[in-house]
Amino acid sequence: MADLLGSILNSMEKPPTVGDQESRRKAREQAARIKKMEEEDKRKKAEFRKKMEKEVSDFIQDSSQQKRKYNPMGKIERSILHDVAEVAGLTSFSFGEDEESRYVMLFKKEFAPSDEELEAYRKGEEWDPQLAEQRRRLKEQAALEEAESSQSKKIKTCPNSNYKDKYSHLIGTSAAKDAAHILEANRTYGCVPVANKRDTRSIEEAMNEIRAKKRQKREDDTGAHSSSS
Repeated sequence: MADLLGSILNSMEKPPTVGDQESRRKAREQAARIKKMEEEDKRKKAEFRKKMEKEVSDFIQDSSQQKRKYNPMGKIERSILHDVAEVAGLTSFSFGEDEESRYVMLFKKEFAPSDEELEAYRKGEEWDPQLAEQRRRLKEQAALEEAESSQSKKIKTCPNSNYKDKYSHLIGTSAAKDAAHILEANRTYGCVPVANKRDTRSIEEAMNEIRAKKRQKREDDTGAHSSSS
């Protein structure tokens, strides 16, 4: 019986000491402070969201404004503002190099920013539409001049040679005209005509053949004239 009573007494929870009571009190106070802080944080977020909803609504109704830039704010505030803007049907972006300088810009859908405008904000620059237009025109002009220069170089590397003038002092005007007709360039295939891709003769060989035909013709004409005499 004594052993049974001792076992029951040992299994019972011992009364807390003074130290245990103090620790539990501090734990309860800390839990209460955390809960109060969480409730305060939740209240501030709700107030901030309500404030942003009011400002976004005013921005949408103001036809004179196309975009709105906010002062730098924390990550949580930026997240709330982005969410409010999305619900309202606006486009929003965050800019800034570091966390302390990051800010939000809102844009109405019909005035969505171009890639050039976004790039300017990312670089920390102010967007100037007139300056951007000047840069665009200069870029187009530079591209046009480069294309013209490239076309001019291409023409120079493929000259339109006049074989009639080049070889007329060697084989005569008539023969040179025949050679020029044979070797006339076809622009569709560069400086070599389609027919010449199958003709393996060189220019000199072609001219020699023409000269030989001319000599043979003159000899035949001379022989015929002698016979008739």
